[in-house]
Amino acid sequence: MANLVLLSQLAVTWFLAGLIWTIQVVHYPLFAAVGEDRFVAYETSHARLITLVVGPAMLLEVALAGLFLTIRPAAVPAWVAWVGAGLVGIIWLSTALIQVPAHGRLADGFDASTHALLVGSNWIRTLAWSARALLLAWAAWLVIDGATGGRDLP
Repeated sequence: MANLVLLSQLAVTWFLAGLIWTIQVVHYPLFAAVGEDRFVAYETSHARLITLVVGPAMLLEVALAGLFLTIRPAAVPAWVAWVGAGLVGIIWLSTALIQVPAHGRLADGFDASTHALLVGSNWIRTLAWSARALLLAWAAWLVIDGATGGRDLP
């Protein structure tokens, strides 16, 4: 069960890390190119559609992070689970306190300063998800290395 919790977390977190990098580098910068006449409709559609993709994955990730605090492979130190949960907390706080309100302001129309805040502050989530993904990859390596006694797999 502990390995399943770790592997499930690994999968959902790497999915979210890839998604946030796409949003950070491609999607959010392109907001400025939509045009004022179509921006409100675009932002409204973006908010609705991205929530369908990211919402369930974020809920699954937070549930798995909580579960990992109590159910983790013996090879994984407790601090890994706590740091990982802390990173999820940072992501959720940034989302709730910065990104969601910025999207709310952008729903009224494009504003260059709000857009700059959205793009700049989203680095918090991008870096936190990246760190979490790497941390969980390292945790998985600890399990694999422990299972093989440090020998390479055939």
